[in-house]
Amino acid sequence: MKLKKGDIIVIIVSAVLLLISFFIGLAIKKDGKTVKIYEDNKLIYEGSLTKQKTVKLAHNTVNIEDGKVCMKKSDCKNQICVHKGKISNSRECIVCLPNKVIIEIE
Repeated sequence: MKLKKGDIIVIIVSAVLLLISFFIGLAIKKDGKTVKIYEDNKLIYEGSLTKQKTVKLAHNTVNIEDGKVCMKKSDCKNQICVHKGKISNSRECIVCLPNKVIIEIE
């Protein structure tokens, strides 16, 4: 199969757009300052990422320390939220679907 002129143009334009979006993503990635924890669509906790704190929920335990937040424990089956690890950048989040818990950084 031979590439036509139009195919090559589409590939080049797609590659350029991909690179531009990658660098824009890097440029706007910044450390967050506030963590919000929601359980069952209700705001349970909002505070600074610089404060060390452990937030115990009905089925989960959230740990905030050293400017990062992580899901320390969960009683959910798959443990994806726990394996997500620590997050610290704005617009990052950790979600535990079975327990309806969302941790987001702003």
